[in-house]
Amino acid sequence: MPASLSSIETPALLLERARMDANIARMRTHLARLGVPMRPHVKTSKCIEATRRLFDTGVGPITVSTLREARFFFEHGFTDILYGVAIAPNRFEAAADLLRAGVSLKLVLDSLETATLLAAYVRTHSQTFEVLLEIDCDGHRSGLPPDSPLIVEIAQLLRAAGIDVQGVMTHAGNSYDSRSVDEIVRYAHEERNAVVAAAQRLRDAGFAAPVVSVGSTPTALFADDLTGVTEVRAGVFIFFDLVMAGLDVCTQADIAVSVLTTVIGHQPQKGWTIVDAGWMALSRDRGTAAQAIDQGYGVVCDANGKPLGDLIVIAANQEHGIVALRDPDARLTNALHLPIGTQLRILPNHACATSAQHAGYHVLDESGAREYWPRIAGW
Repeated sequence: MPASLSSIETPALLLERARMDANIARMRTHLARLGVPMRPHVKTSKCIEATRRLFDTGVGPITVSTLREARFFFEHGFTDILYGVAIAPNRFEAAADLLRAGVSLKLVLDSLETATLLAAYVRTHSQTFEVLLEIDCDGHRSGLPPDSPLIVEIAQLLRAAGIDVQGVMTHAGNSYDSRSVDEIVRYAHEERNAVVAAAQRLRDAGFAAPVVSVGSTPTALFADDLTGVTEVRAGVFIFFDLVMAGLDVCTQADIAVSVLTTVIGHQPQKGWTIVDAGWMALSRDRGTAAQAIDQGYGVVCDANGKPLGDLIVIAANQEHGIVALRDPDARLTNALHLPIGTQLRILPNHACATSAQHAGYHVLDESGAREYWPRIAGW
C-alpha cells in the first residue's frame, strides 16, 4: 500500500494531479488547434485549485451549474460566468444580486413563459440581464429547435424589456450514447450546425448574437470543424470517468479520480468482498449500464490504481459496496481473497456524481506528496 494512503480514513476521494493536468492539456491543445476558446464547466470539480489549472493566469470564463457555485467562484476572482441551467423564476433575485456584486453573469432560458416572467421582473426592478437562448441540437434534453420561430419571438420580447440577448448555446447530450468515435464526430457536426443556424436566425432578425456556445466533452474532443462557434463548454474532461472510457473518449488510465475504500468483510459462499464505499461514496450513477461493458458501480483497482482483473462493484447499499467478478458464474471458482483492511480504489462511472459525494479531494502527485482540496456544494 502506498504510504501516502495508509493514513487516509475511508471512503475518501483521490485525485491524481498529473492525470488531471494531462487531461486539461489535451483539451486545451485540441481547441487551440480549432481556434476556439474554452469556457469550462466547473460543475465536475467544484474546486478552486482544480479550476485555476485550466487557465494560464489562474482565472478565465467559466460555466457553473448552480448560483452558489457562481458566488463561490466570483469570491475567488472569477467574474465572467455562464449559469448553464435554464433560469427558474425563484432564482431571478439571486442572479440580480450577483450582477450587482460585479459578476458578468449570463443566464440561459428556452421558453416564452420564462422570458415573459423575466421581462416582468426587469420592469419592476432596476436590473437587467444578459441571456443566451438554449438550442436543442439532438432531442436529448431541453432547448428550442434551431429552426423554431420562437427563437426570434423570445429574443424580441426580451429586447423590448431591455434584456440583452447575447446569442445561443447548446449541449450535445446524445454524444454520451454514441457507439463509435465516428458517431461522436457526427454529433459534433450536428451540434455546431444547430447553434450556428440558430444564431443566424437571430442575426437575420437584427440581433448581433456574438455568443455561439457549444459543449460536451465527447464532441469538444472530437470536433474537427467549429467554424462559427465562439466558445466551448465542457466539464468532465478534467477528470474523465468510466462512461468516457466506454465511449473511447479516454482510457481507464486517464481517469484522474477514484474512491479509496477498505475491505470490511466477505461473503465467500457468494464470491463477494464487502467494502466501506457504498452509494454514498460512489453515487448511484449507472451510466455504463447501457454501454457495451457494464462496469456496475465502478471498476476495482489495487491501492496503486491498477485494475484487479475483472473485479467491479456489483451492488451498492448506502455505506456498503459489494465487490465481485463481473461474471456471476466465475465468482465461486475464481474469487480473489482480499484480506480485511486491504485498501482498494474504485474508478467512477460518472466523475461529477461521485465527486459530489465528497467534501474534497486527497490530491496525489508523482512524488507521493499529498494535499487536500475542498469542494463547494449545494445550490
